[in-house]
Amino acid sequence: MSGPVLARRGFLAATVGLAAALTLSACGGGGATPAAPASSPAPAAQTWSFTDDRDKKLDLPKAPTRIVAQVGAAAALWDFGVRPVGVFGPHKLADGAKDPQVGNVDITKVTGLGNVWDEFNVEQYIALQPELLVSSMYEKGTLWYVPEKSKDTIEQVAPTAGIMLTGRTASQVIGKYEELAKSLGADMRGVPEAKARMAAATKELAQFKDIKILMVSGGADQMWVVNPPEYADIMHLTENGLDIVKPDKVDEGGFFQTLSWENADMYDADVILYDTRTQALTPEEMMKKPTFAKLPAVKAGRLYPWRAEAPFSYQGYADFLEELVTNLKKAKELL
Repeated sequence: MSGPVLARRGFLAATVGLAAALTLSACGGGGATPAAPASSPAPAAQTWSFTDDRDKKLDLPKAPTRIVAQVGAAAALWDFGVRPVGVFGPHKLADGAKDPQVGNVDITKVTGLGNVWDEFNVEQYIALQPELLVSSMYEKGTLWYVPEKSKDTIEQVAPTAGIMLTGRTASQVIGKYEELAKSLGADMRGVPEAKARMAAATKELAQFKDIKILMVSGGADQMWVVNPPEYADIMHLTENGLDIVKPDKVDEGGFFQTLSWENADMYDADVILYDTRTQALTPEEMMKKPTFAKLPAVKAGRLYPWRAEAPFSYQGYADFLEELVTNLKKAKELL
């Protein structure tokens, strides 16, 4: 929540030059990673076009099949039936297990181009012969996890598409990924069932309108109170009946209010949802903070996970909402 940590190692600088890197991949040098299987076949259309959330219209002679995606975008596209050949961003934990951010993506079948902030192997990217790069955006025009210093080189290799995550609801974000997946010729198997599950779970949220909910993320020295309007998933919750605390004074950027752990009791709530992302403290770690441990919701056991990394797909949100509904039913019994 406090911002990505800079990578532990530097990147191939853009000054290496696109031509030199292309020569390297063409010659098979530098230990380039073999190409992974292509994504689902595209329809036999003569041309392909897609307008992304930068209002940028992409036009290609045919639908791209060799797609590289930031892990959040890859997770969404995977659930719609698109199989990227490469991913970048957090996809593997220190113990080798799959990072939750990458969702259902089979990381043994894709090439990893970088696992931390500011890490993107440009040589490997070129060797994959990508036809499209897809990334989410928190700020319009800035592709998440595409390093600024390598951006120009990366954008020369293949067209890029950006999907905006802020200023809209989860349904709108999911709809944009659905539009992209359809244009790429995804088979969309399982989508109608997952869409129905998401709709059913969404309907159930209204029964919890009288429960006040606080959403937080924990750090070593600070606690962050999440600001609902800045998160597509939380906007979906509030628009469908949940009463989620909005902090009085948000930090620059608008995503949260920073509190010391001594002030963890600033807001009253019946239920607390905690950030499950890998950089956030676990509930056990947060409960070692005395003020937090004394909160009525914590003492009563009404502390439940917030799956902030749920893929923007109907399947991802059906899973997220069904778990949340189950937990809020437990909370209602305890109130």
